[in-house]
Amino acid sequence: MRTMLPLLVILVVGLRLAGASPPPQPVACTKGTTDCTVTNVYGSFPDRTICRAADASFPRTEAELVAAVAAAAAAERKAKAATRHSHSFPKLACPGGRDGTIISTRFLNRTGRRAAAGLALPHSPYWYGLTVGGLLATGAHGSSLWGKGSAVHEYVVGLRIVTPAPASQGFAVVRELVAGDPDLDAAKVSLGVLGVISQVTFELQPQFKRSVRFVTRDDSDFAEKVAVWGGAHEFGDMAWLPRQGKVIYREDDRVDVATPGNGLNDYLGFRAQPTLGLITARAAEERLERNGTDIARCLAARLPPSLFELQAYGFTHDGVFFTGWPVVGFQHRIQASGTCISSPEDGLLSSCTWDPRIRGPFLYNSGFSIALPRAAAFVADMMRLRDLNPRAFCDIDAKLGILMRYVKASSAYLGKPEDCVDFDVTYYRSYDDGEPRPHSDVFDELEQMALRKYGAVPHWGKNRNFAFDGAAAKYPNSGEFIKVKERYDPDGIFSSEWSDQVLGISGSPNIVDKRCAIEGLCVCSDDSHCAPELGYFCRPGKLFKEARVCSKDKSAAAGDDDLLDEL
Repeated sequence: MRTMLPLLVILVVGLRLAGASPPPQPVACTKGTTDCTVTNVYGSFPDRTICRAADASFPRTEAELVAAVAAAAAAERKAKAATRHSHSFPKLACPGGRDGTIISTRFLNRTGRRAAAGLALPHSPYWYGLTVGGLLATGAHGSSLWGKGSAVHEYVVGLRIVTPAPASQGFAVVRELVAGDPDLDAAKVSLGVLGVISQVTFELQPQFKRSVRFVTRDDSDFAEKVAVWGGAHEFGDMAWLPRQGKVIYREDDRVDVATPGNGLNDYLGFRAQPTLGLITARAAEERLERNGTDIARCLAARLPPSLFELQAYGFTHDGVFFTGWPVVGFQHRIQASGTCISSPEDGLLSSCTWDPRIRGPFLYNSGFSIALPRAAAFVADMMRLRDLNPRAFCDIDAKLGILMRYVKASSAYLGKPEDCVDFDVTYYRSYDDGEPRPHSDVFDELEQMALRKYGAVPHWGKNRNFAFDGAAAKYPNSGEFIKVKERYDPDGIFSSEWSDQVLGISGSPNIVDKRCAIEGLCVCSDDSHCAPELGYFCRPGKLFKEARVCSKDKSAAAGDDDLLDEL
């Protein structure tokens, strides 16, 4: 039964459904617009707490937005903007306490139809379920070192932002920033602490086409390739399958608009999936995590990458058929996908994979960027860590590997300080608070090695708490950002305990308590931060000895794990 159940994951992902149930709205109120909560699209923040607010507003115009900000400032109440998708893992949208207010941008949704006008935004994240304000707040990006690079904020040439103001100015003011204004470098990546963005103007390009091909090779020259791949292909990326010893290279380049092809990227992982299949797949995964052997987990992990490759990752030549690489299509049909949020409602018969209304897949998502000159050395260390125990990396293979994208140095104060490689890792998360995962020490060591040995900067919209400890100090212009923040919002209306911790203003993002390291809320310094009663103790890393991770001591743990490992 164990060998058959993981196959359900494959069968589920391979289906193309006509309908879907888009995820629920992140802001929910029990009494009209009062007594509210806000969450993210996964239904859980890293610390698993519920974020509450006294009330919420849903402005539809800039004038209504100004009124909402003014009301919060006049009452000296904490406020946070919440987008209609809320895809950030950390607590960026949480005002803190119970007396704050949430300003939802759900209905501030007017956009231009750039493709119909023969224009294109050259970069965006791969998932299109993001708002412009949300992706600017976190520095979201695609993959490229060419031109201005892949960060969306690099193409902002103007924006309007509503910030608190003195009573003499009506408690709120609209600030209009244009190219050349130094404050634009603060507002382009703001973590939502300056105010609420109401309008953005992008520098667009004439519509163009791209030619995409995926090629899988062994990882023998992986470290050398990571340093040069971003220069070889304008939109290139890489995905490493550590247990299989393979790298999936994306050869993705701009081609003349007259090149034949009307290809479409409808990525398999972003399509609607039958909810019954998702629930069944998660149940099978939980059994493997709790009772399975490394061999069983690794056998199951081989299936998802194989299916995705077999189905061309969701790419087609015309929206229906795939006949071989390359796939050529217009920029707006290739760059991003996300049909699980845009398909007709079907009463929760199907949903996005991560929909919190069902007990389906539940995941951590870590993202960190390493300066390009140090990327090859980090990859070599990752491979050495893999070689110590290849089976420990099977969960990464099961989630389609570690994705590497390229991001160029930014003028934004909280943008990438150097040309870099962004490493994106997705892995299993338990629904039970503090429950250890097999080989979690390897994942934690990898992240600590990136952050501490190689000076990685965390993605502002991903990661667990410990990744943000000391993050602001890695940005040379973070002090300039704080100065703008103090001018725009001197009373800290749009600041929270979390944002002050992340920006290094006060406190620490670490939450030190029992089993905090299991949850990624701290780096362990004591066995109690792990799960000693289950045989997990705070130990140095296996390769990066400065790391402190929760490792399983089999001699101290109860159960028959040794017997299982021999089967």
